[in-house]
Amino acid sequence: MATAEMAVPAGEAVPVFDQNFDGFMNYLHSEASPSISPKRFGLVFRVDMQTLAVQAHVHRNTVRLAPDTEAIQSHLRESVRVMRAAADISGSIEKAIYWFKNHPLPTFDYKTPQDLVSEKRTEALIKYIQSLQAGYTG
Repeated sequence: MATAEMAVPAGEAVPVFDQNFDGFMNYLHSEASPSISPKRFGLVFRVDMQTLAVQAHVHRNTVRLAPDTEAIQSHLRESVRVMRAAADISGSIEKAIYWFKNHPLPTFDYKTPQDLVSEKRTEALIKYIQSLQAGYTG
């Protein structure tokens, strides 16, 4: 049975990125291809591969057997886009991850950013984040 939270395997330390978005992106890079590694994404976000498959709307085996599939990569790229916008405001990758996974947004019927990306509502979410940033800095 899969769980929503995933323990980091022994010997597999997830780095602390703080404000280093380039380091975050380098960590997510798949060594086998020019893609984002679903496994490393799962480690950073503490999400198992079955849950990631559900969020990306693919069969659970697709994440493991065909990680470069456009549906998976598109979901990962959109998640990373939102993370970049959130990290730019929060100043920390870890704070942005917490927000992405857990923060219910009243503007979006109290759904989390993670839910919104899964629903392919990334553009609306990015505009929302930009409006927060404009209000914060402007």
